[in-house]
Amino acid sequence: MGRPYNMGMGDSAAGFDGKAFVRGLGTQPGVYRMYAADDSVLYVGKAGELKKRVASYFNAAPKSPRTLAMLGQVARMEVTVTRTETEALLLENQLIKSLRPRYNVLLRDDKSYPFVLLTSEDWPRLAMHRGPRAIPGRYFGPYASVGAVRDTLNLLHKLFKLRSCEDSVFRNRSRPCLQYQIGRCSAPCVGLVDPAAYAESVRRVAMFLDGRSDELSGELERAMTAASDALDFEEAARIRDLIATIRKLQARQYIEGRAADLDVLACAMDGSAACVLLLAFRDGRNLGTRAFFPKTNGAENCEEILSAFVSQYYAEQPAPPEIVLDRDIDDRELLQQALSEAAGKRVQLKCNVRGDRAGYLDLASRNAELALAAELGSQATQRARVESLQQLLGLSGAPQRIECYDISHTMGEATVASQVVFDEKGPVRAQYRRYNITGIEPGDDYAAMRQALERRFRRAVDEGGVLPDLLLIDGGAGQVAQANAVLADLGIAERVPVVGVAKGEARRAGHEALLLPDGREIRPGPDSPGLQLVQQVRDESHRFAITGHRGRRAKARNTSRLEDIPGIGPRRRANLLRHFGGLGGLRAAGAEEIARVEGINLPLAERIWASLHGMAQPDAAAAPTAAETPRTDTPRNDA
Repeated sequence: MGRPYNMGMGDSAAGFDGKAFVRGLGTQPGVYRMYAADDSVLYVGKAGELKKRVASYFNAAPKSPRTLAMLGQVARMEVTVTRTETEALLLENQLIKSLRPRYNVLLRDDKSYPFVLLTSEDWPRLAMHRGPRAIPGRYFGPYASVGAVRDTLNLLHKLFKLRSCEDSVFRNRSRPCLQYQIGRCSAPCVGLVDPAAYAESVRRVAMFLDGRSDELSGELERAMTAASDALDFEEAARIRDLIATIRKLQARQYIEGRAADLDVLACAMDGSAACVLLLAFRDGRNLGTRAFFPKTNGAENCEEILSAFVSQYYAEQPAPPEIVLDRDIDDRELLQQALSEAAGKRVQLKCNVRGDRAGYLDLASRNAELALAAELGSQATQRARVESLQQLLGLSGAPQRIECYDISHTMGEATVASQVVFDEKGPVRAQYRRYNITGIEPGDDYAAMRQALERRFRRAVDEGGVLPDLLLIDGGAGQVAQANAVLADLGIAERVPVVGVAKGEARRAGHEALLLPDGREIRPGPDSPGLQLVQQVRDESHRFAITGHRGRRAKARNTSRLEDIPGIGPRRRANLLRHFGGLGGLRAAGAEEIARVEGINLPLAERIWASLHGMAQPDAAAAPTAAETPRTDTPRNDA
């Protein structure tokens, strides 16, 4: 990429000469940025020709009120010249994400996209994946909905019988699991499938997910013929049934005479709110719909919103060969060229379509309007709940930021505190936090709450961070007292009202008691919108705490697995698990009993016992005795 040109013509909006700035620009592609007098970013845009695009802001052509308001604040501009329009598209999206300009349409989506993951290992696993792509393997997607991923996985496990279990389960099996019994797995964990046959199934799954169903069917037909010629009629019949299933699937997914890869996008607006609905097809399979609600930042029409969506969404996700839009957009040709370069294949943006695609557009448009209406309805309900809560608690203003804290543990083990944040629109998941609680007496919920709140609010005081307008504590008077003590110690007790949420009679929802800052206790009842909001926040905090606790507990309990013990190879591990019926039975056994297992002597048994009970282990680097030398042969199923 080229260097940035900083060509601000003054210290205020009134001193910026846009026409003089344009005279210094060239015709290369690139990205431009507009800054206000306080150096905040107003707008980031891309251009196939910088001079032509930037000049359009400063000519005499009529402009929207939003554009005029933005130009009235410009104090300086910067441009970055790029080599290609694709680089301009990528850089624009990086800057929009990092700078979050005041006048750009911002794509918001709190959820990660679901993918189908085919891992890269000796016995690959096929499963759904969300979040960072940190696991080595191939990721197919993204899919528009979790339901579409589950349907796809359900079909693939029936057809090709790849494993879906986690590695910790896979390595410790001594007999086939239920998935094998119902015909959805070939049981590679206990050696019931040949490695070459499993690898062939993996290759065919990849072909199917790549959209090469026709090629896969032809290959299977040849395999069926070969099996028949070899008089292996059972295998030929199995392949025949496999081909029939794939053909039936293709018959249902036929679109205009071919299996299509396309996305259909429709936009709906109501005032300043907008919805972009995505309807996705891959290899003719309908992957479902997904609704997005971008932050419009004053955008006045669907064309601008749709253009921003295409630019930002497909900078993160692979573009299909065809993207159908419900209306034309100004920079369609530029986006089409940039997406084609990024994908390494031709990508078409179409807006005037007929036949089935017109029907899909109509379906997407209707669903976009319905999704927007539902979103606006939920926002109106949320505002009513916030106003009701203000009146219920006697707050001076409607709370713009609500934080709630909860503690989760199992008999004092792996204690975790959760912090969830809600604003006037609902949960702000990007600001959720978990605190791993350490150094307290196991089961002391008061000390756990105090530690979490001290860590949260001491940092806010020291660094000038944001404080909540309302602090909810999931607990009774004791927990509330801990919160008040922390806030008092930090000198912010007068600035943060604290309300406790105590469970109702027989723990019935809607009968909770609220412990107010003035010491009163009220029970609004299940019909109170304010209490409904408190329940929603409290339940989310509870869910988030439990999820964190379970993850921490599972991690702690798996730190001393058999495969981490020096001297324990696959055969010994299988012998131990088979002898004791699983890890639980092994953990309950003494060292002398463990030493009775074939291939395990007493020193190794003592090391196993110590590891499983979290005690200090001998130096892992110490060489095992001859009797302890691990074997490297593959475990076999002796059952």
